[in-house]
Formats: sequence, C-alpha cells, structure tokens
Amino acid sequence: MELIEKLNWRFATKAMNGQKVPQEKVDKILEAARLAPTSSGLQPFEIIVVTNQEIKEQIKPHAWNQPQITDCSHLLVFAAWDTYTEERINKMFDLTNDIRGFKNEGWENYRQMLLSTYPQRSAEENFTHAAKQAYISFGAAIIAAAFEEVDSTPMEGFSPEEVDKVLNLKEKGLKSVLLLPLGYRDASNDWLVNLTKVRKSKEDFITEVN
Repeated sequence: MELIEKLNWRFATKAMNGQKVPQEKVDKILEAARLAPTSSGLQPFEIIVVTNQEIKEQIKPHAWNQPQITDCSHLLVFAAWDTYTEERINKMFDLTNDIRGFKNEGWENYRQMLLSTYPQRSAEENFTHAAKQAYISFGAAIIAAAFEEVDSTPMEGFSPEEVDKVLNLKEKGLKSVLLLPLGYRDASNDWLVNLTKVRKSKEDFITEVN
C-alpha cells in the first residue's frame, strides 16, 4: 500500500492482541522518530521503550487502565528534557561539529545566541518548548508505524508524574509527555476498527493563499 492508503488504514487502536512486533519494524519506527526535525536540532527529548510486562502493569493504572498499555508489544514513552541547560545545548552543538568535521562561524554564533537565551528562561517555559519538539517526533513514529502496518495508539491520557516515578525519569532530568503503544489490533474486540475514518473535508481544512 502507498503511504496515504496506510494512513487511511491506521486508527487509534483500542484493543491489541498481544502479538509481538518484529524488532526490525520497531527499529524502523524508532529511526523515523529519531530523524524527525526539532527546533535548532537539539532533540530535547528521549524515547523509553518498555517491553517489560511488570513495568507496563505498573504504568497501566496511571494511564486510565487503558488495556493497550499491557496488551501492546512495545510501549514507547516520549520524555522531554525538564529544562534547557548550557551542558545540554553544548553537547548537541559539539556533536554536530564532531560529525561534520568542522566549525562554522555562523553556527557558533547561533550556539551563543541559544546559550544566552534558553538557560535563562524558566524551567516550565523550557519544558513546554521541549515537549512540543517531542510531539513532532511522536507524529513521525505514528506515520512510520502505519507504513510498517503496525498498529499504535497515541496517548495523552495518563499521569506524567506517576509514570515518571515508575521509570525514574526525574533522576535523568526528563518528564514524560506522550505514550505510544505499538502492537496489532484485536479486531474482534475493537469497537473502532470497522468505523469510517472521519476528518474535515479538504475545503474546511486547507486554505490556499495564491
């Protein structure tokens, strides 16, 4: 199937059958998430991949007891930096210089601009900005999952503070933002599987300025 066909195929799966997703497919989904664009290329978030069933059981009550948490194959937790620091910013700029093998004056000036701006902002403002970057990667993962014909369920319905405790994210300077269970649909128990996808019409969704 072509990409658009697969996007029409996908839906927010409400019931999963517990079947394992091949690691090759999971790796492609994670790579798509890793390659997603982010502001200033900082990638201010991480993805925690949970396959441990006991940990998923611990997370489930903090995610409205949604069954996909435990019935999925892999649970992806998108966790954003709790704030921007000089160390974090420098690490990404240094990585760019190391990989490209040279320093660029304009790029170094841009580094100094960020260093003089981001760390001075409140942690709350910085976390909000970092979380928005995680959403971009989250979208890429959902699309990649559809392309691989792997079901997924985008989730904001959970208690980040409690999930952070289960995964010890505070110690890493991270805060959970989004959950994405990956697996395969249990068609016989999923009330949404046969319902027509509903989206705005192109006319109501797209405005062209020519």
